[in-house]
Amino acid sequence: MRFLPLIWSGIWRKPARSLLIFLQVGVAFALFGVLQGMKTGVEQLIGEARADLLLVHSSLGFVDSLPIGALGTIESAPGVRAVVPVGLFGGMYQKPTQQMGIVAIRPDQDWLSAFTYTVAPQDVAAFEKTRTGTLVRKALLEKYGWKIGDRIPIVTNVAKMDGSTDWTFDIVGTYTDSDMAGGTDVILIQYDFFDESRAIGKGIIHHFNVSIVDPRQAATVADAIDRRFANSSHATKTESLRELAQVQMQSIGDLGFLIRAIVGAVLVALLFATSTMMMQTTRERMPELAVLKTLGFADRALFVFILAEAAVVCVAAAAFGLALALLAFPFAARFVPGVSMPIEVVAIGLGCAALVALLSASVPAARAARLNIVAALASR
Repeated sequence: MRFLPLIWSGIWRKPARSLLIFLQVGVAFALFGVLQGMKTGVEQLIGEARADLLLVHSSLGFVDSLPIGALGTIESAPGVRAVVPVGLFGGMYQKPTQQMGIVAIRPDQDWLSAFTYTVAPQDVAAFEKTRTGTLVRKALLEKYGWKIGDRIPIVTNVAKMDGSTDWTFDIVGTYTDSDMAGGTDVILIQYDFFDESRAIGKGIIHHFNVSIVDPRQAATVADAIDRRFANSSHATKTESLRELAQVQMQSIGDLGFLIRAIVGAVLVALLFATSTMMMQTTRERMPELAVLKTLGFADRALFVFILAEAAVVCVAAAAFGLALALLAFPFAARFVPGVSMPIEVVAIGLGCAALVALLSASVPAARAARLNIVAALASR
């Protein structure tokens, strides 16, 4: 500890250069923190996606439809807990810029187990007994000034029996959705009312939501469901919510490899930059280091001094950069809910900063330790 003033004075011998190294390292580790935090956060979100919630859709994709009559066949598969038909279409409230999604579901027994929704018991009861009822996100209530009991007119792309595309629903409650891909401008309506009222497409749904008893048997149950429709005109493909999340992530490429490549390139470039500056700084300080050796400082002490200076600057700058990354995540979470930077990313970042400091300063430190006093003083 008694040598800290000496280390500190060495750092601030060239304030502008020390500040430049600090900023370089800080920006590099801010990028490191953001990228690693996003990767870890996305992996965590995928891991939290429900494995016991299956989506049964057409083998041709979600763009094709299935008959609602398939519900009984799906229910007969072993391990199935609840099956809920789902119809999807779009709507508009008052003007074209106020678009929303409409999810038509059948609130049968235990229907909430087949969704990622959370609904208050009184709202569930009101929805189940109101054919024209709708559950809306709280954000929509605030956005349009709605309240429970209001009747809202929605213009849709689905015509009713009378040819009109104007639908009216009664707000009976609110819900929340833990699925980050669920959207915010979405309302839930009763499928039976929707199916009876529409002019065409009766008895057709987009997919089935299926909750199962044991999430460990998701693949087995999915195969059992698909085998039941293998030889029918409506072949199915069944996937868990977690599997769908993994597929969506893979569709944008190997995120892990991309992040490792970027971080690796940044750290290598940082290593070369800091090594160059450290070598230049040590070369300029040779006479000063020779004086320290003359005063009795051992070769090992000079070696440690140089390493300590580099470590203090790099670790402090990395901490600053990681702190900036931490501050950025609350804002990023508004767009990608659940994304955060785990504490292990901070620990890894500080460890990488210390490693960069040791690697960049090892050659200048070794050169200082082998310094010839007479030659160094003669070069003044």
